[in-house]
Amino acid sequence: MKNGIHPEYNNLTASCACGATFEMGSVLDEIKVEICSDCHPFFTGKQKLIDTAGRIEKYKQRYAKHFADKK
Repeated sequence: MKNGIHPEYNNLTASCACGATFEMGSVLDEIKVEICSDCHPFFTGKQKLIDTAGRIEKYKQRYAKHFADKK
């Protein structure tokens, strides 16, 4: 590597809005995030699943006449 052209890589403590902190490395001095793995619904198991079957049925009902003509 050439000397003097690369930014300095530091260890820092990143903080989340929920209060969680974790160690990481970066060229930045400070990192603040709004959501992390401790409070994200996907990782905490609180994510709501959306039923898409109702959407498909609604689409088929709306365009039933169009589909009937094609058969």
